[in-house]
Amino acid sequence: MGNARMHIHLSNNSNNKINQSINPWSVLRLFLLIGMLAQLPFFSGNASAASKEQRFIPLQPIINAMNPGEEITLKPGMYLGPVNIDKSISILGDASVMVVSTDSSSIQSTSTDSAGSTINIRADGVKLQGFTVLHQHGTPTAAIQVEANHAEIKDIHIQTQGFGILARNANEGFFGNNVITWTGSETTSSSQKGNGIDLYNSHRNQIEGNEIKGMLDGIYMENSREAIVQGNTLLHTRYGIHCMYVDGSYVLDNTGEDNITGAMIMGVKNTTVTGNSFRKQSENVHSQGILLYDVHQSSIVDNIVEGNRVGMNIAESTDNDIRGNEVLRNFIGFQLVLAEGNRLNQNQFISNVIDASAVDSSDNEMSSNYWDSFRGLDLNGDGISEMAYGINPFYEQLISRNSAYQLFFQSPGMVFLSELFTEGKENWSTDQSPLMATAMEPQLQPDKSKDIVPVWVIGVILLSFAASIMIYSGGLRK
Repeated sequence: MGNARMHIHLSNNSNNKINQSINPWSVLRLFLLIGMLAQLPFFSGNASAASKEQRFIPLQPIINAMNPGEEITLKPGMYLGPVNIDKSISILGDASVMVVSTDSSSIQSTSTDSAGSTINIRADGVKLQGFTVLHQHGTPTAAIQVEANHAEIKDIHIQTQGFGILARNANEGFFGNNVITWTGSETTSSSQKGNGIDLYNSHRNQIEGNEIKGMLDGIYMENSREAIVQGNTLLHTRYGIHCMYVDGSYVLDNTGEDNITGAMIMGVKNTTVTGNSFRKQSENVHSQGILLYDVHQSSIVDNIVEGNRVGMNIAESTDNDIRGNEVLRNFIGFQLVLAEGNRLNQNQFISNVIDASAVDSSDNEMSSNYWDSFRGLDLNGDGISEMAYGINPFYEQLISRNSAYQLFFQSPGMVFLSELFTEGKENWSTDQSPLMATAMEPQLQPDKSKDIVPVWVIGVILLSFAASIMIYSGGLRK
């Protein structure tokens, strides 16, 4: 009994100690501590957001502090726009520098057109180089808007939901080696996008070495004379290069792929289009490599149009020199529509479904072109056929009435019917002296005279080897 009473007494003491240790204030402090710990992620998120806001460095005060003629290299970081540049200065940077214009950042501008553009240039001789511009506004605003002369914009990476570079009344500028990419929604229609580089009433500008992807038009020029557009790459646009009223200009060595039209040249005179390559414009019913509309006294020379729905479309154009172009694997190689007095010489038509078509087009001089579908006759061995090649409109007229007849392209029956169709042959566009052989690069045609063992030598060696085996095998059996 004594031991039992002692046990009970000890147990009561233990309970008393536990009761004494459970203090209400301690419990309250414990719950407060748990609540504070639960709020840590919230405070941490706010701190992170605040730090992000603090990382944006206002760019306008830096510009305001610069003197005309001064150059600055921006330190790594994110700079807040939009900004106005109203003095001749140079702003440089690299990939670690980004100028950002967000929906929440805006600047009041006296120019309605430029309000909201990330960088607005309003002084002659401004230079921008090397950094990234993130423009998160739609049209009609731009990542960079130029309203002055002698601007130099190079090596800039532009990510835009509006225009890339917009130039208005801006002469003698240089826009080179920039990368301009559409970053808006992939479902955005073409009409809601801006152009990559857009010039209006801006003369003697040089646009060179840019890569433009996903914009409305890659390079758009209107009423802008004596421009040089050279070595640019245009991808996934409506018109890779779109020229309207740009007399005396040069479109040289550009590359376009997967656009609706590679180059739309419209309403120009004395313009040179040479050395360009436009491939795979075929997804749209209006797709074409080069479209010449209302073009006069111009040179379209040494271009490659390959894999397009229409390689080259020449409409309502006169007195142009169209020479040395490679027209390869298009559905229709050339289209002539109301085109007169043009000279088509030394072009090569290879593996096109339809070599060429001509509608209401007369007095065009065609000579010395190569047509791989033509079988001519060369009597004197000069490489030129004595037989002329007339562009037969039979097949095109047939499929225009029923497109299903495309399935019978180059079938024996279709070829036979085409040869029977000679109605109005005197009005066909005709190459009077077609070439018998292609003038493609020699390296594309292997030289069979070098490093090739004659077939008869190989045959003799194999025959001798087989005879030796037979004799040896016969000796073993004996």
